[in-house]
Parts: sequence; C-alpha cells; structure tokens
Amino acid sequence: MSFDAQRLYELLPAIYRIRDAEQGLPLKALLTVIAEQAGVLEENLSQLYDDQFVETCAPWLLPYIGDLIGLTGLPGTNVQALSPRAEVAHTVGYRRRKGTAAMLEQLARDVSGWPARAVEFFQLIAATQYLNHLRPENQSLISVRGADRLEYLGGPFEHATTGGSSDVAHNVDVRRIASGRGRYNIPNVGIFLWRLESFALTRSPAVPAVAGDRRRFLFSPLGVDSPLFNLPKTEDEVTHLAEPINVPDRIRRRVLKGSLDDYYGRGQSLLVERAVVDIAVAPTEIPSVDIIVCDLTGWSSLPDGKIAIDPVLGRIAFPQDEPQDVLVTFHYGFNGRMGGGEYSRRRSSDARRTVLDDQGMPVKLVVNRVANSYFTDAAAPNAAFTTIAEALKHLDQRGGTIEIVNSGRYAETLEVDATGKVVTLRAGEKYRPIVALGADLVVSGGMNDEVMLDGLLIIGGTLRVDGALGRLVLRHCTLVPGIRLLPDGKPALPTTPSLVVSSVNTRVEIDHCIVGGIRATLDAEVNVADSIIDATDETKLAYGGTTGFGGPLTITNSTVIGLVRTSVMRLASNTIFIASFANAADKAALIAPVMAERRQEGCVRFSYLSAGARVPARYHCQPEADGSLIRPQLVSTRFHDPAYCQLSASCPLEIWKGADDEAEMGAFHNLFEPQRETHLRSQIDEYLRFGLEAGIFYAT
Repeated sequence: MSFDAQRLYELLPAIYRIRDAEQGLPLKALLTVIAEQAGVLEENLSQLYDDQFVETCAPWLLPYIGDLIGLTGLPGTNVQALSPRAEVAHTVGYRRRKGTAAMLEQLARDVSGWPARAVEFFQLIAATQYLNHLRPENQSLISVRGADRLEYLGGPFEHATTGGSSDVAHNVDVRRIASGRGRYNIPNVGIFLWRLESFALTRSPAVPAVAGDRRRFLFSPLGVDSPLFNLPKTEDEVTHLAEPINVPDRIRRRVLKGSLDDYYGRGQSLLVERAVVDIAVAPTEIPSVDIIVCDLTGWSSLPDGKIAIDPVLGRIAFPQDEPQDVLVTFHYGFNGRMGGGEYSRRRSSDARRTVLDDQGMPVKLVVNRVANSYFTDAAAPNAAFTTIAEALKHLDQRGGTIEIVNSGRYAETLEVDATGKVVTLRAGEKYRPIVALGADLVVSGGMNDEVMLDGLLIIGGTLRVDGALGRLVLRHCTLVPGIRLLPDGKPALPTTPSLVVSSVNTRVEIDHCIVGGIRATLDAEVNVADSIIDATDETKLAYGGTTGFGGPLTITNSTVIGLVRTSVMRLASNTIFIASFANAADKAALIAPVMAERRQEGCVRFSYLSAGARVPARYHCQPEADGSLIRPQLVSTRFHDPAYCQLSASCPLEIWKGADDEAEMGAFHNLFEPQRETHLRSQIDEYLRFGLEAGIFYAT
C-alpha cells in the first residue's frame, strides 16, 4: 500500500471534507503530515525486508550477514573498487567446491574485481612415467614445429588449446610461489589477474600509414602501431575455466586466424567497415570471409585479393587502393578510465556550466559527421552541424554546450572566444571524438567566463589560453604529449607543451586527463587531480611558467614525468614526481628537479620526489633519505602503450602502498590495486586444499 495525502483525504466521509474546505483545509494539512510519516514507515518496513537478503541489503549490513556464515575480513566500504556483496553471496558455494580450480578462479574474480585464471602447475610438470599411471601428455621434449602450442608458453593459457592437457611440460621449480618467482611445482596453484581493461572505439576513421596512402591503414587514431585487445565474453557456467576469449588480453595472430568468427564481426572485438556518402545508408560491413590474418611488419606481406589484418600491430592492408573511407571498431587496452573513452563520464551537473535559453531549456548544439556517415545507430542522423567550427559560430550569446555524438575524426582549426559566455565542448556519452588541429587551439574570454573541454582526444596543436579567462576545465581529455606521434611512436615535438596559460587570473582544473607539458603564468592557478602530466622525458620541463616559475600548483593522485618549476606548491598528495637532469649544466642552472620558489607555504604528503627536490614541508614522502634506491618502476612511459604509467609488480612497497590510505601513489591511486591484492591473499588460503600454496601473477 502506498500512503499519500490525497488518498488518505479521499477516504474521509464527504461531510468532513466539505466542512474542512469551509475552514481552510486544516484537516487535509494534518493528513499530509501523517502521510509523510506513514511513507517513511512504509519505506523502512520495505528496507527491513530487503535487508534479509544479500542481493538487496544495505552495504553496511554485509559484514553482519557474512558473520552469520563465518566470513570475516571483508573490505571496508570506502574502497570502491572492492564490492563484498558477491563474496558474501557466493561463500557457501565456495566452501562446497573448496580447492577446485574453477572455484579459486571465481573467488579471485569476485574478491579482486579483475578477470582471473587459475592454473594448477602440477599438471604442467614433466614426470617420469609409471606403467600403471601413464601420462603421455606430459612430455619433457617438445616439437618446435607446434607454434600454436607455444603461443601461450609461460602464461596462464599454455595448455588451454589442447583440451586441458599439456604437451609442453616443465622441470620442477623449487622456489616458493608466494615469492612471485617459483611456479612449476607439485603444491603450487597460480592465480593470474588482468589489470588492464579493454575499451572500445566505435567507427573510428582508420588512419593511412602514410599521408595519401589508400591501401595501408592503422587502427589507432594516433597513427601508430597499437595492439588490439579482446572484448571479454561472459562465462556461462561456474565450473568453466577462463579461456583467452573470456579475458581482456591482447589478440594474437594465430589465435585470431584460428577463431576469426569469435573475434571479428558486429558486437565482437573488432570490425572493419566502409563509409558511405549517403547519410541514409549505414556503413558497409566487410564480411569475415574477405579477411585474412597476416604479419604486416614492414608492410612486406601485402595481401592479394583479400583484406589483411595484423592484430599485434593494429594494421590493415587492402589488396588495392580503397576509394572509400575506412571505419574501424576495435578495443584497446588501458589501466583506467582516464583521458577520455567510450565509458560513462556522468556525474552531478554543475549549474554554472548550464546555459538556459529564453524558454528555460539548456542550450545544446549537436555535431555529427553525417556527411561521411561517422555515426552510430544511437546517434541522430539529422545532426545540426557537421563541424565543430560551424557549431561554435552558432552558439548563443550567453554560450551553451556543443556535444559531439560520434567517435569520428575532426580535422579543423578552432578558436573559442568565450567572452561573456560559458562554453562546454564535450563528447557525447560513451563517445571519443578525435580533434586533429591544423594549428594551436586558442581559448579566450573574460574574468567571469568559463570554458570546459570534456572527453576529447586533441592532437596536432597546443591548447593556448589568452586574455583573462576566469576558468578552464579539462575533464577526461587527452592533450597528446609531444603534440603528435611519429610513425615509430616517438613524440614529434617533445619540447612543445600541450597547454600554455598566458591569461591573467585564470583558474585551470585538470581532472582525469593525460596532458603533455604545462606552462602557466604566475597569475594562473592550476589544480590537477587523477591525471598524468608527461613531458615525454624526465629531463624535460613538465610544469613551469611561460618564463621562469609557473603559477601556484595543487596536485593530487597524479603522475608527473619531467621537471617541475612552480611558484607555490599549495598541496601535493599521493603523487609521483619522476624528474632528473640531462647533464651537469642543467643541474647547475635548474638547482633541483622539482622545485617550489616559496617553500614556506604549502605541503607535500605521501608522495615520491626525485632526489634533490626543493619543496615545502614533507610528510611521509619517499625517499626518506638522499641516496635511497627507492624509485618508481613503471611498466611503460610510452604514451600509446597499453600499460602506460602503470606501476610494475616489482615496484617498491613504499610506493606501491605509499598513499595516505595504503593504496598506490600516482595517477591510478583510485583503482586501489594494493587493497585488491591484499584482500585476495587474505581470503584465498581458506579455500586451498591441504598442502597447496597459491601465488598471484599479473598477466598483463
């Protein structure tokens, strides 16, 4: 029953309602108060019923339900990356299947939130054969001609392609598996985890390998080689062990060739289409029968009659020049939701950024490259504008929002004049458009004006802020370090900054972004959170002024590669600063790799600072003493690599667990990877068979 004031009032006899109306409705006002309290009571009773079930109970009740079944050590609710609900719900099932590989795999997936694969290493050991227990699949010699069997050698799937038996056996490894070094021994069970996520890019224009080339293309919108990743498929049965198709792993050539229909096609890991000029016709899908898988290294194996795809390098080759534009849908790997992508970026709206028209409706202009059919089925084919520059010209005099509703490529020269306006230029929800600038993007405005860029990949120019713009917000954007990339993946302009703020009294906010070097005047205020600032090399300037020191800097949960020069470091928290001098002359001139001009103001806490840094008061920073060997170990510092700026598994614990909440320092702090691993280690021993020992390995 639902209690509302009108319903209760209508239950009264008509005579009372008539008299109540004659006296100004005091009885109806009383029933309104009663109905509100009855509604609260009804909601409370409903929640009490829901709290009896782990699927619907309030989060704070999960430890109590877990205690009823003897489950302890649940993670705190402040770690958003860990959800104890699945762990509590499946505990009884875990215990019934205790010790099996499928159960350990499910436990790892539920507890850590990462895709997992359990491997019983004793099945991979070469053993002397006993006539009453023959194991012909465990051979100590292998055939080097069996390349398919060697594709996953040393990884989590090295016997997955032979039906669970191994014809690639190993000698015994006596090192302990808990150390992360030993593997192949009788009591050892390995849990492989995939930290990288697989992100989609839908109908993105393929980039010619060389300008004007209509036969050779690259998947990556950056125009460089980039590995393609698998879109994981959900496992249907709890007894099923994960296979390569079930995890966000790199796609291998032999695997793609042998199971092309499992990876290629609509709704799969990759798809190639031809664009159609007619806006009423969707792009033409290239069928899998026209696709072959090749090694296109050096473009030496160009196809004859079919279209070749190399998933390792992310390349496409046509048998002849392609007259139409090529659209590619594929998945790339990255560690977190940063820098823009086809993931949800929704959050509570900021009223200051919403411009209303005369009818009180938000002002929003839609951009879609309908002329080249760069739209998805969800996008409106009758978009108002086909270019960003055209939409900027038609903005309301008070500003508004320009939303790009596809993941196309916009090669334009832009200038945003926000004088008297609040302007938002953003990607639509779950789109990632590429803005290829023909020249620097200039943003200007007055002290009460604001510009926000959201969800964009900007390449080919520097973002320059002139005039006296009041506020610039960069959210989930990528300003390519080095402006653009050369075909070999190196930055084209390594010393050119991605962002130059020469305006007066501008407040810059950078949130979940990847940017190159930043230059900001002393009058600017820069606030960086959950981002990467990459000067392309630790000896180059990552943050500074247009001349001398840069404006006041506040930075949290971020990674900075390069030298830092700031007038005031108001706060640095959970941040990694990797900087060094190229030579002795630089050291004499620059004094310190990370330097604040005024050190009486501000604080640096729970951060890593390169040796010799001169900053305000430190609190629990690393290294604690000069000459220490503690240094961050990054998997890669190449911008386009999947594991870009990810901490290596060999990173010192002082950095791996050095943040204020015992998470990792750096840009991926909010993934809480140390807490995930720690919680998994604390739970897995309970479910191992007697005498077995488990180790945790990162597959990517």
